[in-house]
Amino acid sequence: GAGVTLAFAARARLGAFAYDAAFEAGREIVALFGHSGAGKSLTLQFAAGLLRPAQGRIVIDGETVFDARAGVDLPPQRRAIGYVVQDLALFPHLSVAANVAFGMSGTRARRERRLGELLDLLRIADLRDRAPRSLSGGQQQRVALARALAREAPLLLLDEPFSALDESLRAELRRELVRLRRELALSVVFVTHDLREAHLVADRVAVFDAGRVLQFDARERVFRHPASRRVAELTGVANILRGRVAAADADTLTVETGGARLRAVAPPGRRPAAGEAVDVAIRAERVNLRRLDADDPDHPNLLEAAVVEEFPYGASHTLRLACALDQPIEVELAARPYEVLGVAARKAWTLELPPEDLHVMPAEADAGGDAAPATTA
Repeated sequence: GAGVTLAFAARARLGAFAYDAAFEAGREIVALFGHSGAGKSLTLQFAAGLLRPAQGRIVIDGETVFDARAGVDLPPQRRAIGYVVQDLALFPHLSVAANVAFGMSGTRARRERRLGELLDLLRIADLRDRAPRSLSGGQQQRVALARALAREAPLLLLDEPFSALDESLRAELRRELVRLRRELALSVVFVTHDLREAHLVADRVAVFDAGRVLQFDARERVFRHPASRRVAELTGVANILRGRVAAADADTLTVETGGARLRAVAPPGRRPAAGEAVDVAIRAERVNLRRLDADDPDHPNLLEAAVVEEFPYGASHTLRLACALDQPIEVELAARPYEVLGVAARKAWTLELPPEDLHVMPAEADAGGDAAPATTA
C-alpha cells in the first residue's frame, strides 16, 4: 500500500524450526519482539538478502527484492537497506570516518559532505580519526548507525543494537533512534527481546513466538489488548486467570473465575458469548490496593486478600496477594503510594480489579490440548 516501505511475507523450514511470518512497516519504528530463537533476527536476514526463504515475497520501497514464485532474489547490496547487526562488524583497521564512508556512492565532494552531515547527526564528528577499538560501546554503536545510514536507504534494520550497553546509554541511544527516524523520515525495523525497549521505541510491535507473528499492532494495543494468553505472557502480564463467561451484554461481561465473579468491559471486536471459556488478564500495575470493605456496592471486583510475598525493586514494590481466586494476584506499586498506604505494616487488603483494566481473550488450549474448565465441581 501507499507509504509502506517494507512489505514482508516469508516461509521457511530450518531443521525442525518452521518459520511463517508477515508484517509491514511504513515511516515508523516497528519492533520485532519475542524470546531468543523466536525468529526475529531471521526476519532481518531474510529482508536483507543474507538468507533466502523457501516461499514468500519481500518488497522494499516499491521494489520487489524477493519473490519465490517469480524467481526474484536481489543480492544484499542491491536492496535499499541499512543494516546494523549485534556485533557491529566495524572494520578495525579503518578510522571512524572511513568506516562510515565505506560503501558511500557519488562524487568525492558529495561523499565528504554526506560524511560530515552523518558525523554531526550522530554527534561523533570529534571521533572521525579514531580507530574503533579506542571507542566506548556507545560510540561504536553510533558509528555503526552512521555507517548504516550512509547508504541513504529508506529502510533501517537493527538487530538488538543496544543490548551490550548499560542502561543509561541505551536510553540515550533509543532517544537518538527516535530522533533519527523522525528527521530522516526512515522506516526502522528493530529487533529486541527487551519489553521496555519495545515499549519505548516502537510505533507498532510484532510479537514473535516460535517462528510465527502472534500479534502485529500499535504498541499500546499490544500491551493493553493482547490477542491471546501467550501474547499476554510474552508481554509481561502477571495476572492471567482462566474463566467462563456467566453473562454478556452490549458493554460488559461477567466472568466466573476461581469462585469469584468479575465484571469486565467487553473487548473490541468479537464478543465472547455466555458459557464460553475465556482468559482474563490484568497487568500488575493496574490492580488497586484498597482499604474498602470487600462488599462495598459502589465498587465492582473487590476481593479480600493478604500479602504473602513482597519484592522491592528500587522505585517500585511487587506484592503477591492470596485471595479467593485459584492463584495469587500480583500488584505493582510505586514507592510513594507504597509508603503513603503504609503497606509495609499491613497484610490484609481489599484488591480492586477495575473492569476497564480487565482484558478478556478467547481461552487458549493448554498443553493438554483442551481449554481447561474454569471451575472444578
